[in-house]
Amino acid sequence: MRVLMLGGTGFVGGAVVTEAVRRGWSVTVFNRGLHGSAPEGVHRLRGDRTAPDGLAALAGGEWDLVVDTWDGAPRAVRDAARALAGAVPHYVYVSSGSVYAPPVGLGTAEDAPVFEAGADAGDGDYPQNKAGGERAAVEVFGDRALLVRAGLILGPGEDIGRLPWWLHRVARGGEVLAPGPRDLPVQYVDARDLAIWLLDRGSEGAGGAYNVVSRTGHTTMGELLDAAVAVTGADATLRWTDPDALLAAGVEPWNDLPIWIPLGHEYRWLQERDVERAHAAGLACRPAAETVADTWRWLREVGQVPARAGRPARAPVGLAPEREAALLAALRA
Repeated sequence: MRVLMLGGTGFVGGAVVTEAVRRGWSVTVFNRGLHGSAPEGVHRLRGDRTAPDGLAALAGGEWDLVVDTWDGAPRAVRDAARALAGAVPHYVYVSSGSVYAPPVGLGTAEDAPVFEAGADAGDGDYPQNKAGGERAAVEVFGDRALLVRAGLILGPGEDIGRLPWWLHRVARGGEVLAPGPRDLPVQYVDARDLAIWLLDRGSEGAGGAYNVVSRTGHTTMGELLDAAVAVTGADATLRWTDPDALLAAGVEPWNDLPIWIPLGHEYRWLQERDVERAHAAGLACRPAAETVADTWRWLREVGQVPARAGRPARAPVGLAPEREAALLAALRA
């Protein structure tokens, strides 16, 4: 297969490139050349898709598959799709479960309403950007566009820092504020499993929308944090805390304590989506302990979470040490 990766130096794009190279495919990456590097043997094209004539380097190329992870202005997806309409038969757009329009219920499937966003829109908020990117891909490629609605993505290379925050926190040792309950189901996908699935389905010419994430309860908060303690070898004690006590103290799920969204929270649906379509189409998710161990190994190699390729930096996730200490002291009191 000849695959064109738009980007290829970020978290998911990097995982896709690595997997395609592992398969022995011919891989071309198109980006500005400002972030990271591609594996040996990958063909590089330079360009800025947001600039006038920024797609010129794609002219004359032919590929079997294109993968696009863009999360900025939808019109950049529209322009790329139009430029590639005669050069590639299938367009894989890595979207997000965030495209679903509120109110979103538990067990949301692919036929639920999504945000209204035009394919020619400028940069907006993340859900609308992704919804507009989907619309742009479909407007050009129709049923030859595969819309990969990922959920929480973890694994080596993560540039948001959710699982890395937990690993670094546990590695410091001591009493760790752990959001209960221990058996809270967690739904996520390892970036490498996401890459495998989208390349498999993309190479088959699959189209349409898929919620590509593990089944709810593939792991739990307890299993994830126990694995973090095990792989770091830290002298850490998990202080499991009732979610109502945390919420009453002003702790924000997802941001203050990454990954955690308690039952009954308005965004709980993010970890309880219907994923049977993707699993029927071959999605396989590796054990959580493997994701945690491999992420810790990668973190020790790179030292810190890398900057996000091509997008502004986000606010850091996770509680500051002094705030966690104050919360723990209040709980003890």
